[in-house]
Amino acid sequence: MLPYRDSRLTYIALGIFFLIVLGYAYYEARGLLYGPSITVTSSVTEVHDPFVTIKGQADRIAGLSMNGKTVPVTENGAFEEPYLLSIGYNRIVLDATDKYGRSRRQAIEIVYTPVSGAKPATAAASTETASTTPVAPH
Repeated sequence: MLPYRDSRLTYIALGIFFLIVLGYAYYEARGLLYGPSITVTSSVTEVHDPFVTIKGQADRIAGLSMNGKTVPVTENGAFEEPYLLSIGYNRIVLDATDKYGRSRRQAIEIVYTPVSGAKPATAAASTETASTTPVAPH
C-alpha cells in the first residue's frame, strides 16, 4: 500500500479544496440566486426645492430606468439622475432588470411643498386677476 492513501493530511487538503470550490461557485452564482438590487441614498420625503437629484447604487443589473426613462449607471453600479418635482405628491419608480430577465422595483415618494413666501407664476397671476376683478352684485 501507498503511504499517502490513509493520510489525514490528504483528507484535510481535499476538504479545503472542495470548500474553496464551493465558495467560488457561490460567489459566481450570486446574480442568479439574489437577482438585482437597488439602494437609494436620497431618502428625502418632503422638500421645498422643486429640483432634486436621485442617487443610489444598483447591483447585478443589466438595465435601470426611472419612470420609464433609461438611467445611466457606472461600472460599479452607482447612478445619479436629476428630477424636477411637481407641486404636491411625487412618486418616482426605479425599475432594474438583470441578464436573466428578473426585475426589481423600488418607489420613492416625495412631497414638494413650495416655500409659503414664493408662489408659482400661474397661481400668482390667477390670484392677482381674481382680486382685481370687481364682482357684480346680484
